[in-house]
Amino acid sequence: METKDNFGPTTQPTPVTGLAGNNGKRKTMLVWLGIGVIAASAAYAAYYFGYSRYHEETDDAYVSGNLVQLTSQVAGSVVAINADDTQIVKTGEPVIQLDRADAKVDMIKAEAALAQAVQQVSTLYVNNGVFEAQIAQRRADLARAEDDLKRRLSVGDTGAVSAEDIAHARAAVTAAKAGLQVSLEQLAANHAQTGKTSVAQHPNVIAAAGKVRETYLNYARNTLPAPVTGYVAKRSVQLGQRVAPGTPLMAIVPLDGVWVDANFKETQVRHIRIGQEVTLHADVYGGDIEYHGKVVGFSAGTGSAFATLPAQNATGNWIKVVQRLPVRIQLDAEELRAHPLRVGLSMQVDVATRKQDGTELAAAKNASYQTRVFDNYAQQADAEIDRIIKQNRIGS
Repeated sequence: METKDNFGPTTQPTPVTGLAGNNGKRKTMLVWLGIGVIAASAAYAAYYFGYSRYHEETDDAYVSGNLVQLTSQVAGSVVAINADDTQIVKTGEPVIQLDRADAKVDMIKAEAALAQAVQQVSTLYVNNGVFEAQIAQRRADLARAEDDLKRRLSVGDTGAVSAEDIAHARAAVTAAKAGLQVSLEQLAANHAQTGKTSVAQHPNVIAAAGKVRETYLNYARNTLPAPVTGYVAKRSVQLGQRVAPGTPLMAIVPLDGVWVDANFKETQVRHIRIGQEVTLHADVYGGDIEYHGKVVGFSAGTGSAFATLPAQNATGNWIKVVQRLPVRIQLDAEELRAHPLRVGLSMQVDVATRKQDGTELAAAKNASYQTRVFDNYAQQADAEIDRIIKQNRIGS
């Protein structure tokens, strides 16, 4: 309805209902947003206090293992190589063969010297019986000479025996005593070389046997066996190459004994303890394959502390960098056989830190690595020495 006033016709304003509707929607959205934030915060709090606070994760983890270097113990020329990179070798299998010609000659000489020593020492033991028989003979000669002297002295006053015969009888007794004394001294000297010992334990035989053992070991060491079962890597030796003792020829990697070195930040290791359970994933297999293990030890220092060129922080320009501490994780052997890992592969590591009854350093167990492939050399050398001694021994 129009009205008129002094300024002309005007129109009455109508009420606005759209603004009130927008405010209501905004309030509803804010309410739901607040509910969402509260729900998300509650969910995160539940996740953190129920799971995340008891887990430490890192992707700075890699598979590590032993690289067993195969080195020569003697000098020689390579005449055979029985394995190459990527191939597997078994413990005790001959991997590299060196030329044995020179070692064979030295061993033959040493065996001949041992045989000669055994024969000479055996003769000493036989001489004990010879000297004892000579002593018995000398005693009999002395007794006979003394009887002859007594008979001549008993009839000497009658003139039936001349003074010259009596003098000869006395000389015979003296000679018999001297002969007996010589035999006694010879037996004593022989006993000094054979008493309280046997042919095999005689010093001369032991010295000759030691030379045989040395030359036999040098001969046997021309064959280089695999000290462990594993894969050949980094082969550098070639046929015909002249190698010196200690020269690295190849490496053997036993993949059944690999472990994982996880490099955690120094702020993460606060709650990590030896014995805690670990879940791992290998990048090579993806997330479908899950490994299980446990913490078995901590490095004695951070990675930078053992670097070839350690960081020097005692300078004017210093920026703090969070350090990482290597943590060793032992893998489950059955899972490792089912899905083998190679040295250097990347791993995703998740340590469950809820269990806090372990320690960081004191509970770590000492590892022990042994190989028996070289024991056969010593056993074979001893068997060869026993054979030579039995073959050349004189008498019982």
